[in-house]
Amino acid sequence: MTRTVALATLAALGLALVTMTAGAQDMMRGVDLTSPAMVSAEMTRPEVEAVLAKASAAQPADFTGKRLSGLDLSGLDLSNAVLRAARLNKTKLRNAKLDRAILDQAWLLDADLTGASLKGAHLFASQMARARFDGANLSGARIAADLTGASMVGASIADANLGADMRNQSMGLMRAVLRSANLERLNARNADLSRADLEFAVLRDADLSGASLKGAELGGADLTGAIVIGADFDGADLVSAKLIAPNGLDRAKNLDKAKNRERLIRK
Repeated sequence: MTRTVALATLAALGLALVTMTAGAQDMMRGVDLTSPAMVSAEMTRPEVEAVLAKASAAQPADFTGKRLSGLDLSGLDLSNAVLRAARLNKTKLRNAKLDRAILDQAWLLDADLTGASLKGAHLFASQMARARFDGANLSGARIAADLTGASMVGASIADANLGADMRNQSMGLMRAVLRSANLERLNARNADLSRADLEFAVLRDADLSGASLKGAELGGADLTGAIVIGADFDGADLVSAKLIAPNGLDRAKNLDKAKNRERLIRK
């Protein structure tokens, strides 16, 4: 490997660390999203399939840092694949299997993961703004990603961990950002959403049974018809949130400890 290639690879893999030390989960600052590195693919679907065919439990398919943007990888089994720092912007992954896949620091801007399975997947510092996860299964996943404006209608994050990573504060507050996301009918049973950013998110008819919303930012969120039995609102900011006709509000936890309860919209 030449020194130039090596430096380019290190730059791609280290991009998140550079930006996170600036104190934010904003990897896009200063990045040219129209550059070939962000919009092109260096592999074809048959080449991706060939790598998957050679993979094993001991040696999972490794696409670290690969440019795979714009490809149609729908239906592929990428279970256990390593996609760390890979670029998958506008990539189609409809009904693909990504169970236990490593997607840390990956780019999936405007990607289509409709109906995909990401059970137990790891998405740390991933950039997934406007990605589509309608009907997808992310149960048990670790998600500290930017999903601003994403669509997760009817998706599942049951038992998933979207809470803030309090161990790496030197890297900035790493947590799930679901600002203005469409989470209608989301299955979030027993999910950890502590300190998650859910401002202006649509959570109509979502199932939040047993979910932790401790310290979550719910300003302007729409929880109309949401199931909140056992949901923990301790420290959650509810300023201008819509909590209209919720199911099981009398069995929610620590609602009296939520912030800005007096500014809730109840009807």
